[in-house]
Amino acid sequence: MARLWIKESPSFLGKEISLYGWVSTRRDHGKIIFIDLRDRTGEVQVIFSPDKSEVYYQAQKLRPEWVVEVKGKVNNRPRGMENPKIPTGQIEIEAINLKIISESRTPPFDLSKENKEPGEEIRLKYRYLDLRRKRLFKNLFHRFEVTKFIRDYLAERGFIEIETPYLTKSTPEGARDYVVPSRLEAGKFYALPQSPQQYKQLLMVAGVERYFQIVRCFRDEDSRGDRQPEFTQLDLEMDFPTQEEILNLIENLLKESVEKIYPGKKIKTFPFPRLTYSEAMEKYNSDKPDLRDDKNNKNELAFAFVVDFPLFEWKETEKRWDAVHHPFTRPKFKDGETEEDLIKRMKEKPALVLADQYDVVLNGFEIGGGSLRIHEEKLLEAVFEIMGHRPEEIRKKFGHLLEAFSFGAPPHGGVALGLDRLMMVLENEQSVREVIAFPKTGDGKDLMMAAPSEINDEQLKELHLKIIT
Repeated sequence: MARLWIKESPSFLGKEISLYGWVSTRRDHGKIIFIDLRDRTGEVQVIFSPDKSEVYYQAQKLRPEWVVEVKGKVNNRPRGMENPKIPTGQIEIEAINLKIISESRTPPFDLSKENKEPGEEIRLKYRYLDLRRKRLFKNLFHRFEVTKFIRDYLAERGFIEIETPYLTKSTPEGARDYVVPSRLEAGKFYALPQSPQQYKQLLMVAGVERYFQIVRCFRDEDSRGDRQPEFTQLDLEMDFPTQEEILNLIENLLKESVEKIYPGKKIKTFPFPRLTYSEAMEKYNSDKPDLRDDKNNKNELAFAFVVDFPLFEWKETEKRWDAVHHPFTRPKFKDGETEEDLIKRMKEKPALVLADQYDVVLNGFEIGGGSLRIHEEKLLEAVFEIMGHRPEEIRKKFGHLLEAFSFGAPPHGGVALGLDRLMMVLENEQSVREVIAFPKTGDGKDLMMAAPSEINDEQLKELHLKIIT
């Protein structure tokens, strides 16, 4: 017989059942012992009476977070003793047998009190205990529901999910790379991907045509409340798109996912407003404006698209132009403008060139961004040159992509949604750490695993590395 979940117990009224779970609380009322038994689906009250002496004696030992199996009869609670706040509040389990499966030390914080938040350091050190709390599990379950919805939604529209490598090549894409030393090739390194940007463009060259991935990305940059060293995004790409087709796909995906999984929330405006970058900066002094009527109303969702970003920005400290988004972002052509004309205009006045780039914003957070991409070899080379890369450097770092574009590359574009930030806003949380199972601290540490950590001399020798302090 399949395991019975606690939420299913009310349908077995008058029958004997077996339940497994954790002891949330234990209460002694006179001679009767009550426990709240918990599994991931809910809690139910279990009663131990002295007339069943053996099981009653065992129940006296029970403490919070012990793992047990309880066999008992499902009864209605006495009139006036019902608990309408929980789905099992009309019933209780009259214990017949108790098996203690696993004892627990006293937890470092009280898991039963949702309104009393422990300190973040102790929560992250004992994250496996923190995740037993209802709010944290709810966040993870809703995250699962959102990602399942995304997969089904895109699959129905001809997208296929394809995994791309985690061990790749270090290329300049905006943030510092996490690097991985090669044991077999001394002095050479892999890099963990800041995004699957080049791989998804290569998949378009490969003729996949519609790709997506729920993918982990890595950036060695300073953490903050809505950022982590490793994060998850919905990454998608399609060929022969217009900007409007991509925006329509994303706004309908977001709208339908909210309606299905968060019916209590209200989307302020649909279709989502489109603001140009210059309009957003002039009116709101931000490229991720919060468009809610009431900033304190957490159930109002004000989505918007910000479009027409500049293609380049000046880096004063480095005395060079850099891409606002990334170097593969397509410049906007003027009517009748040839590729040669555009390249000339970019080189003469890079500050005035606009990009076919768009961001998705929600309640003052950037939750995604994308663009149409450059698929022409010469145009991509020109962008890198304006950014200060020498021709030989371009070929060394991006030769594989430029070569691929010489084999019949279709026009393509896409978008990436930051799943962590999206879930943070939908769950009314203040930090992405509340919607990630095992997050890092603000300075990138894993307190539970004690990482990063040192490696021994033998490992260093194998990797051809030497620590210099």
